[in-house]
Order: sequence, then C-alpha cells, then structure tokens
Amino acid sequence: MMSADLRTIAMLDWLENDLLLSIDSCEPASSDASFRRYFRIRSSEAQFIVMDAPPDKENLEPFLRIAELLKRSHVNVPTIFQQNRADGFLLLEDFGALCFLDQLDANNAEALYQSAFDSLFKLQIHTDIQKCGLPSYNEALLLRELAIFDEWFLNHTLDIQIPASIWETLRTLLVNSALEQPVCCVHRDYHSRNLMVLNSNSPGIIDFQDAVIGPITYDLVSLLRDCYIAWPAQQVEQWMIRYYQRLLRANLINCSLIQFQRWFDLMGMQRHLKAIGIFSRLHLRDGKSSYLNDIPRTLNYVATVSAAYPEFADFTNFLQNHIIPAHGILPPLPSNEGESRKFITA
Repeated sequence: MMSADLRTIAMLDWLENDLLLSIDSCEPASSDASFRRYFRIRSSEAQFIVMDAPPDKENLEPFLRIAELLKRSHVNVPTIFQQNRADGFLLLEDFGALCFLDQLDANNAEALYQSAFDSLFKLQIHTDIQKCGLPSYNEALLLRELAIFDEWFLNHTLDIQIPASIWETLRTLLVNSALEQPVCCVHRDYHSRNLMVLNSNSPGIIDFQDAVIGPITYDLVSLLRDCYIAWPAQQVEQWMIRYYQRLLRANLINCSLIQFQRWFDLMGMQRHLKAIGIFSRLHLRDGKSSYLNDIPRTLNYVATVSAAYPEFADFTNFLQNHIIPAHGILPPLPSNEGESRKFITA
C-alpha cells in the first residue's frame, strides 16, 4: 500500500466506507501537468482509476460534462462510475497503462495513427458546435497562451527580452491564422500521452477536460508534431495530406492544400510556443523538471516552421541568434529524468 497523505486517506475512506469497495491495492497511476493525480485501485470487484482533483485547485465539472459530450460523439472516453464532487474524487474506468508513446515504433505507427485519425474524425464530425456549450478558442485565449512562452521561457528561464515589434508581428500572424480557420470541437491535448492502446475500441481518450471550439487543424498538428515524439517530415506530410482529403470529402473544410498546410504549420507553431512556456513553468514553479527534456524537440518544430515562412524572418533571426544560443547554455538534467520519452528521426 502506498504511503498515505491526507487526501489519500480521504479517498480511501470514500472508496471503502461510502462505496463499500474492498481495496486490495492502491498505487499511483499517473500525474499530469495540473494538480490532478490518478491512482489505480484493485479490488475483488474490479480494477479502477480514481481521479484526485483537489476542489480548491481543480474543477470537476468540465471533465464530467465533456466526458458525456464526447461519449455522444462516439469517442471512447472512460466511463465515470461514481463521483464525489464535494471532495474532488471520481471513480473511472481503467484504460490500462499503455499509451501511444509507450508503444509507437516504425512498424506499428501506421495502424496506431489510423485509429487516432478515426477517433479525431468522430470528434470533429459528430460534436454539434452550436449546442455543445464549449468555450471558443478566441483571440484572448490565444494571446494568453502565447504570453506563457514570453513570460516563463524567455523571461524567467532564459532572462532575455524579445523586441516588441518582433513579438507583435509574431502574435498577429499566428492569431490571425488560427481565427480564420473553420472551427470544430478541439480536444486541445490530442497527443501520444493521452491516447491509450486498448484491446478493443482503441484508442481510449483521456485528459479532455480543456476541450474548446477552435481551429480545425489544432488537434491534427498536436498529434503529428507531438512534443513527446517526432517523425520524419515526409511521413508527417503524408499523414497530414491524407487527413486533409478526408476533411474535404466530409465538407468540413473548403480550402486548398496550400492553405491547409499553412494553417497546420502556424497552428503548430502557436501550440509549440505555448508548450515551451508551460514546460518551463512546470520546472520553475511546480518542480516537474522532466518536461525540460521535451523543449529541444518542441523548439526545433518552431525553428523549422518559422524558417519556412518569409514573414517570420525577424523572429527566425532572433530565434537563431538569441533564443537557441541562450537555451543551449542551460545545465543538463540528471540522466534518470525523462527516460520514458522517445525521439524518432528520419
């Protein structure tokens, strides 16, 4: 049995005394970038996941509401068996411990990504954006996310200032590109760590509580230019084109491939800048330093896309001459951090 803190004691009390479960074992299942924790519970009845979401730091309502929404869209999310909103606990279906990141290799990538494309398509085509009640990925939210990069990576981590004119041009280009796209339901963290490999109806989708109505390329670029695993550019392009054609046939988009490619590239750039800021914040504020190992891969995505578009020339120069050299002098992490990460190159 794991060592108990006060919330663990309260969680076990709820399971054993309120739900009358006989607990055989309780162990950490995973944690994420928020204050939520997850535990795997084994009892004589079954095996479950318990979400621990402290009410003063996390709100269960979006998770409950969006879980129901995605089930109606035929997306496989965990069944919620019991809930304790007052104390911040949920008893969930256990999707197991194998996510895409743990399983992906050159031999199975095509099959696994095809299942991810199929689930993403269900999410996009079956979720009624007029009735779902999700918030919009609007200009204010996009700007707040970009500010995380400026504050936590440039200022706090690297101690450098980006010229206002370069930063304003960058923000304007990225935000305008995002806002001009067709919109759909966006999971917002659709990547290899949140897609679980199952024996049937795979993948299982987790970490969906931040879903919004937003740009149609957002989840696709999250999946294909994943912060935790990288694929050869030619392979990513092939997958992107195939999904573009699928969206076109379904009348979810009506644009040229060139336009879609630009949306895809710039949406990824916005997401990756935000992610770099979040990884820095997790290290500096929350002590979760393993995420620093994912910054070089993510920064490489930014540098590659920025260099491909002439309108980002000033930012590309600042990136190459100031940001990347400054990042290169950061001290290395201990060798045992980030062992579960993968990096596949051409």
